[in-house]
Amino acid sequence: DQIARAIGDYDTALRLDSTLADVFNARGELWRKKGNRPRALADFGAAIKLNPEHPTARGNYKALAQEVERIGAMLAVNNKPSFNCAAARRAVEKAICANPELANLDREINAVNTRVVREAGKDSPRAGRAMQQQQDDFIARRNAAFGRPDYDLQKEMRQRLDHLLAIERQ
Repeated sequence: DQIARAIGDYDTALRLDSTLADVFNARGELWRKKGNRPRALADFGAAIKLNPEHPTARGNYKALAQEVERIGAMLAVNNKPSFNCAAARRAVEKAICANPELANLDREINAVNTRVVREAGKDSPRAGRAMQQQQDDFIARRNAAFGRPDYDLQKEMRQRLDHLLAIERQ
């Protein structure tokens, strides 16, 4: 549990012999545990450069590179809805674009709905179309009800997401 000390020991070993692929890989694993992804990737890459057939280093590099890519993709869409805000015309769309929580909800609803429609469509194209029609109906109701004093957009969106997640779990 002394990660910093272990990294220091590996630094010393690599100063003495910089051709030890296993040491680069082990230090990379420690950098990853510590949360320093760039240094971990660099060490995994160095291990692979020294030994292109190093299976553990290759696996570590691939897994971490995918993790970094996933994080980057999530940050790129964070607080953005499933639609282009520049093209938003309806008041409800503008409200979703203006509120990061609503934007994230919208994106989640869209993602889960896409998976549910795809899964339903595998069994039957008719079932897939029926699931998409439910989403279209939700959007139409949302658009019509938005702006009324008794309408809670966030509550309705959460309920829709919960409904879709329940369908997805079945």
